[in-house]
Amino acid sequence: MTEQRLPAAGPERERLRQKGQFWTPDWVADAMVAYAAGRTARDLFDPAVGAGAFFRAARRLEARIGRRLDLAGAEIDSAALDQALASGLTAGDLRGVEIRDFVGAPPEGPFSAIVANPPYIRHHRLSPSVKAILRAIASRTVGRPLDGRAGLHIYFLLRALERLREGGRLAFIMPADTCEGVFAPNLWRWIGERFRLDAVISFAPEATPFPQVDTNPLIFLISNDSPTREIRWVRCVRSGTESLCRWTASDFVESDPQALDIRRRGLSEALATGLSRPPAEDGDPELRLSHFATVVRGIATGANAFFFLTRNRANELEIPPDFLHPAIGRTRDAPENELTAAAIDALDARGRPTVLFTPDGRNRRLFPRSVQRYLANGESEGIAARSLISTRHPWYKMERRDPPPLLFAYLGRRNARFIRNRAGVVPLSNFSCVYPHDSDAGAADRLWQALQHPTTAANLARVGKSYGSGAIKVEPRALERLPIAAPVAAAAGLPVESHRPEHPGLFAASA
Repeated sequence: MTEQRLPAAGPERERLRQKGQFWTPDWVADAMVAYAAGRTARDLFDPAVGAGAFFRAARRLEARIGRRLDLAGAEIDSAALDQALASGLTAGDLRGVEIRDFVGAPPEGPFSAIVANPPYIRHHRLSPSVKAILRAIASRTVGRPLDGRAGLHIYFLLRALERLREGGRLAFIMPADTCEGVFAPNLWRWIGERFRLDAVISFAPEATPFPQVDTNPLIFLISNDSPTREIRWVRCVRSGTESLCRWTASDFVESDPQALDIRRRGLSEALATGLSRPPAEDGDPELRLSHFATVVRGIATGANAFFFLTRNRANELEIPPDFLHPAIGRTRDAPENELTAAAIDALDARGRPTVLFTPDGRNRRLFPRSVQRYLANGESEGIAARSLISTRHPWYKMERRDPPPLLFAYLGRRNARFIRNRAGVVPLSNFSCVYPHDSDAGAADRLWQALQHPTTAANLARVGKSYGSGAIKVEPRALERLPIAAPVAAAAGLPVESHRPEHPGLFAASA
């Protein structure tokens, strides 16, 4: 999932992405092994040995606890074990490692200590046949299949929990999507009902052990003991700190407030808020964005180079204005919090695409000849056969959106991501469309004022998916759950009653 030092961009980096191999730094591995094996364990199992970071941590731990650990594990890539030997482990250290697919053919177990940085292979890199196997594993384990967007690391966790000895401990480091994805509620409900979630460790952006990786890592410390109603939630604020290992090795007694922000949280609150997120300060908020607006994703063209054009290109093709709509495609093309007609003109002057080619579903013979010629060119270039476009009937029928009064940048590191759309453009899929329920002329400005408030902007982290360097990604349904404090709404002139106004339908999307 993560690594201490990334290779340069290129074939080597892509090779690691395909295999999901990213190595764990020593200060993190030491803390994880100290929790999993430091109490009474005699054996340590790593289901994804890789370069052996946890085995090396185990050998360091042995010197502190005065007992030997039997090391065992699984690894699907024999070349990774060569790296383990090169890193200082011996053939004897790796004697208990089998070349096997831990998810597809796990060993029997059980094991008293399991520790892992499982391969971070996201769902879109998994074949349909592999996904079918994974669905069956989840059905047998959790009692129902998980959403297909769960990555391979989720199934490493399920398999490991199945093989954790009673009273045993497990330490896994995984990306934040483990508890932010649509599959997360079912997964963590199952875990919380059957195991003790001792602690979740997060990292401040400036303290992340993986600064070059666009992933927000979390450490999950779980024991096969009676479930608890309270967990420890930790924010590590100092990179490379030994305090993390001292804390886990002391069974959570020896803490350093300069390095670790430790909080006790109710399990139900933590699961409802999200294990990657800090606790909700004021409980469940009274107001959410859905009380004031509907959120819809921007237009997915399926082929931006064909449908999203510069003005000059559209003129060269002689496409009539009726088939063009002002549009914006990249968040970097809207750097300010207001998007004006002058800004669109400036993009035109720079040669940036600013118009969307929007044919409807009529028979193409009813289109002007210039449009017919362009569609024919698209077919000859294979545009109609592209995966998203091939689902449309006819293939050239473009999605429709009314110009939204507000835009929201889909993924970003800035605090304020709401943009007032004064240019009347429609956005592509890098943006979400925000349509106020209130059709009053000033409704969008009032809502925009509330959304620009620092408190509201900070709440984006409570509904979004988190990535490296503080980046968040907030999809439309999650954005509708964005908390807006009642005083902020009232100060902006928004109605604070909790009922949802009738919405006449401000957008339309093609099938």
